[in-house]
Amino acid sequence: MKPLIATIVIAALLSACATTTSPTGRRQVVGGVSQQQLDQLGAQAFAEIKGKQPLSRDSVQNSYVQCVVNALVAQLPQQYRGVRWEAALFVDKEPNAFALPGGKVGVNTGIFSVAKNQDQLAAVIGHEIGHVISRHHEERLTRQQNTQLGLGILGALAGAAYGEGAASTVNQIGGMGAQGLILLPGSRTQESEADVVGQRLMAEAGFDPAQAANLWQNMMAASGNRSPEWLSTHPDPANRISELQRDVPALQPVFQQARQAGRTPRCG
Repeated sequence: MKPLIATIVIAALLSACATTTSPTGRRQVVGGVSQQQLDQLGAQAFAEIKGKQPLSRDSVQNSYVQCVVNALVAQLPQQYRGVRWEAALFVDKEPNAFALPGGKVGVNTGIFSVAKNQDQLAAVIGHEIGHVISRHHEERLTRQQNTQLGLGILGALAGAAYGEGAASTVNQIGGMGAQGLILLPGSRTQESEADVVGQRLMAEAGFDPAQAANLWQNMMAASGNRSPEWLSTHPDPANRISELQRDVPALQPVFQQARQAGRTPRCG
């Protein structure tokens, strides 16, 4: 029975997934949720955050954020340009931002303490939008679903063979292993990819791609001590800055072409 159950589970995992290619050419496994479901989840999460976090009433800062979002969105593939993108500015000292499927962007007022100009703000928002257009939310949800299903069947098999205690141990140890070896490394990969996608997007929109590295230098100075890279969902800041600086020469022609085409954002 055990080989049969395992075969059924593997077949279920494969049938629920699809392989695609990310904007940087990386192989992705997606398909755990539909685009409609993703958009609904994004809208629901955004509404919940707006219900809990105070919104800024500063019209100048709100217009500033929306201007940057609009400039970036104008350069997205058609399937994302057709979405009505909504931006919200939250009163929060933590320098942070996020983007969700369905065209939702949230920015904390604390971001202005590290994003010193419109190009640096575009680097932040471009990175977050990069997660959306790279299908990272769908990829993470698919991976988590498959991980949980796989651990469930391993636990069931261990319980059938060795008792309930063995099943509990498999689930606990397996959960820790999945977190350390599957989920977190994937997150770091996605963060690095969002840097690449976001930096190119800001250049295409007419923002200076060199300012992305300057932004993260500011973030690094503001954050102080942090966890080791292997325990984090984000790349090491020094490595991140080095990679952003590395890509600037290749993006300068993209930036210049955008300016020559009249894409010269004047957001703030």
